[in-house]
Amino acid sequence: MKVRRANSRDRILAAAADVARETGPGSLSLDAVASRAGVSKGGLLYNFPTKAKLMQALVEDYLREFERALESARTSGASDESPLAAYIRLSAERAEESKPSASWIFSAIAEDPDFLTPIKSFRRQVFERLKEETPDLKALLVCYLAIEGLRSMNLFDSDVLSQDERRLLVSSLLEIAG
Repeated sequence: MKVRRANSRDRILAAAADVARETGPGSLSLDAVASRAGVSKGGLLYNFPTKAKLMQALVEDYLREFERALESARTSGASDESPLAAYIRLSAERAEESKPSASWIFSAIAEDPDFLTPIKSFRRQVFERLKEETPDLKALLVCYLAIEGLRSMNLFDSDVLSQDERRLLVSSLLEIAG
């Protein structure tokens, strides 16, 4: 029985991610997610009692996947690539992938003020790990904050950089990272 719940939970998360990509996270409908996942709305609510809990699980799932991708990039990437360079490259690639509206984050925070807790915790954990592995704290600070700035511009749909300027920034950060 536990396997079934895990499978339906995974199906619901995959469906929610698909629906969010298609309609935007702010327009995510529980009915649409349940339909896409092939579960009843009651089944969805059993796993995720509120839309905010579903969104939080989506974010946590994304963070776990990013961590796996970062670990994979660090272990299978170019042997001369530093952990900071792997973080910069992967983060820049992810920032290019999509431009969701930030409205869903505000909705989720309004419903559950602790919504950002896993994000803060994850970012702190990544930063601390990079700090242990990066000999130059100044370089780490500049690179980390520049990447977080790219993420924020992407999230809030306020990117003022041209494609060439973004490429120049990322290549400069990779140069700084060594």
